[in-house]
Amino acid sequence: MNNRANLRETARDGQPGGPDSAVVAPRLLGWYDRHARVLPWRAPPGTAPMDPYRVWLSEVMLQQTTVAAVKGYFERFTTLWPTVQALAAADEAQVMGEWAGLGYYARARNLLACARQVAAMGGFPDTRQALAQLPGIGPYTSAAIAAIAFDRAETVVDGNVERVVARLFAVETPMPAAKPQLVALAATLTPDRRPGDFAQAMMDLGATICTPRNPTCALCPLSDICQARALGLAAELPRKSPKPPRPLRRGTAWLALDTSHVLVERRPARGLLGGTLAFPSTGWDGSEHPAPAAGPWQELGEVRHIFTHFELHLTVLAGPPQGISRGLLLPRAEFDPATLPGLMRKVWALAS
Repeated sequence: MNNRANLRETARDGQPGGPDSAVVAPRLLGWYDRHARVLPWRAPPGTAPMDPYRVWLSEVMLQQTTVAAVKGYFERFTTLWPTVQALAAADEAQVMGEWAGLGYYARARNLLACARQVAAMGGFPDTRQALAQLPGIGPYTSAAIAAIAFDRAETVVDGNVERVVARLFAVETPMPAAKPQLVALAATLTPDRRPGDFAQAMMDLGATICTPRNPTCALCPLSDICQARALGLAAELPRKSPKPPRPLRRGTAWLALDTSHVLVERRPARGLLGGTLAFPSTGWDGSEHPAPAAGPWQELGEVRHIFTHFELHLTVLAGPPQGISRGLLLPRAEFDPATLPGLMRKVWALAS
């Protein structure tokens, strides 16, 4: 078997001989000390860990969202509610309104539930196992908080880390089937010293150097021990299984409004866009509701929106707020479209 084949087999099986913590951690931490991204929820490299509240808040916000999108939300939240106790005492409707636009609204409901539980406990627990018992905190988030806020030697694996590890070890198994192997390999790299900085260094490497397309291997501190680079596979990994097409759903939304009022409703706490302020709608979320007012209705057009598991085409009808059968008639002076979820902001845009 030639050297290329030997390397491929070693990488595929995750056997000893690949990159390990004794080599990876010092190099990566040195690189991080020089090139760490400056983020509002992050302590500078080598300093005391950041307040667990800020670490937790940022990690919840960053789920399924980009750093660029989160920065403004994070700064607004920490200005309004600078401590977990302040957030625990917040009004749910205000929290949901401030969350609008970040999506995945179950996160906002769990955020408030978690804050209240942590405040009642007197503070955040400092172990992954205890953190995982809190509302909305799963395996990744509990490991991230434990490592970054409490410097516990936990392995933190997000999408950036998966990509770095897949390339370091040349793991060719497609995602998502490769996830358990990537987590196991990442665990072999996690150091006992500065594990929080190491976790953030792995994330930064994936976000800035080991990018999905056109990785900048020449600037990577691990390039000479990267098995995918040695095989000429870096830009191809991690491989992904083909995604099935998203199913299409259709529905109707009603804009009942005049110059002084807008008809809105609070969506059920559970389910799509749960707990948010929205326009009355039907059909797309499993509901079957009649029109919320007598009309007459005029079709304004159609909005299209992508959810994780389906695509939505929503017909928008507009009419006067007369003969109302459900919802809340809100004065225009109290109506702020910025507090609506993204789908409903698209609905509102048709009337603007």
